[in-house]
Amino acid sequence: MRDQLISVIIAERPYRLTVSSEAEEEVFRRSATLVNDKLKEYAKNFAFRDKQDLLAMVSLQFAVEYLRLEGTAGKQDELTGKLKEVEKLLNSSLEE
Repeated sequence: MRDQLISVIIAERPYRLTVSSEAEEEVFRRSATLVNDKLKEYAKNFAFRDKQDLLAMVSLQFAVEYLRLEGTAGKQDELTGKLKEVEKLLNSSLEE
């Protein structure tokens, strides 16, 4: 599939994007939906002056979630490394 131009709407504004596959298009569309859902949630629950305030808070929330997941992935990599070390020790013990 060649590059395709799509349009997504975020905070009632259209944005044109170029995607390289149907799978990538789906990710962008679902992401736009997530952002819009969070915007609605924040608008309902918090006082705000304009949509920029809402967009800033949604961006912050997604950044925090990303960093938490990134930290979790690092811990998983560390755990995987330790499990491999244990596996090597067990294998060497069984070979003796």
